[in-house]
Amino acid sequence: MIAVPQNHLSIEQYLQWEEKQEEKYEYVNGLIYVMAGASESHVLITTNCAAIILSHLRGSNCKVFPSDMKTLIESKNIYYYPDILVTCDERDRLNKKYKSYPCLIIEVLSNSTEAKDRGVKFANYQTIESLQEYVLINQQEPRVEVFRRTDRKFWLLQTYTKGEMIELQSIKLKISIDAIYESIDLLELDIEE
Repeated sequence: MIAVPQNHLSIEQYLQWEEKQEEKYEYVNGLIYVMAGASESHVLITTNCAAIILSHLRGSNCKVFPSDMKTLIESKNIYYYPDILVTCDERDRLNKKYKSYPCLIIEVLSNSTEAKDRGVKFANYQTIESLQEYVLINQQEPRVEVFRRTDRKFWLLQTYTKGEMIELQSIKLKISIDAIYESIDLLELDIEE
């Protein structure tokens, strides 16, 4: 993610400006950052997850949004584009441009984003009261980390590896790790983004 040189923008200015852009831009306290393209593995992992989640949620009041839906972290004055977000909150039906009440956010890690996804993004996502699970998916090996909010607002980590079933408690879904990595040759990964 690269900062775009310009003056600080208000949220309203950002939303109006971004609507006219061909690329996606995240917004952090008045600064905007262009989103980098994704590798084939990144796109396949995101697509596999979104398809499984969509099929599971069909007929429910929950919706899954891959890649192109931003989430507002109002308390931090931030708009991010998670790889996948799921919301079951009625309040999110009112706004068609962004969602504010996700229960699940998934990020697919890359060399260029891993530190940010694990660090500042996770710290900011933790301030979203509706968020119950934050998932990090590794592109280099079959490894999925699920951070779950506990009753006491601590976050617990559960790591899944090859051959295991991943449990997403926020949407009552179990996914085979093999299904997430379907069509991906882990020996020939192109993980540069």
